[in-house]
Amino acid sequence: MARIMEESGFKVYRNFQTSRHIIDIYGVLPTILGDIGVVVACKNYDDRWEVGLDVLKEMEMVAKTLKASKVVVVTTSYFTKSAENYASRRNIKILDKEGLMALAKKFSAQHGEYGGVQVYDEDEGEVGNPEVTEDYTPSSNTASSFPKTSTPQSFFSRGKGSLDKAKRSSFSMPSSPGLKPLLTNTISLIIIVFALSSLITYFISTGYSNTAILGVTKILISAVLSYGLVMAIERDITTTLSKGTIVFFVSLLIYVIMIIAF
Repeated sequence: MARIMEESGFKVYRNFQTSRHIIDIYGVLPTILGDIGVVVACKNYDDRWEVGLDVLKEMEMVAKTLKASKVVVVTTSYFTKSAENYASRRNIKILDKEGLMALAKKFSAQHGEYGGVQVYDEDEGEVGNPEVTEDYTPSSNTASSFPKTSTPQSFFSRGKGSLDKAKRSSFSMPSSPGLKPLLTNTISLIIIVFALSSLITYFISTGYSNTAILGVTKILISAVLSYGLVMAIERDITTTLSKGTIVFFVSLLIYVIMIIAF
């Protein structure tokens, strides 16, 4: 995973340490609109364990500390149902054992190598490759736990390396920032809101000449765009209100400066 991120332009830090946590992979993608940060958690669990809400919430705290735009959690086992639902609501990328295996095979086929990852079919068995498991003790009733049902199948030979190495060829980041990274950046949001509101107001002004009404219209359009665009990518109401307010008032400030200057 770290290798693909590096090839995509990310500056990758392995085992990145903050004041309270150690992150498996921390990637930063420099763009003209600002840096895009990604935090990646790598959980090398046995099939018996499922990754729960505790891991996802902990990574969210780390992402807020580093002001990262994306949270990714990868595991060699599976996720609890509550963790999957939470990830979909909070825009967290999760990758379980089956998805990781499929991506590892795809990347290996493209590059003609396994990059330290050994993938084999279920009928080959596990003879000669004893599996090393990592003990994990859940911290609460929402923590990682035994799955009710699972479909175990042969996967990685842990003797070849840890999940930290295996994931480098299993998860691909986009080679260029798209619309979502732009909307997660505050500066780009301000530019987008200012440009769209000015464009909409311009079209309205072609059939209406009352400058006072046009000014109020521009303010209303800016407010709708500021909070609407933030709400489209943020599920947390507090973040939506704070970020939307910043974008809205900075856009108004730009309008005032332009009126004074021109």
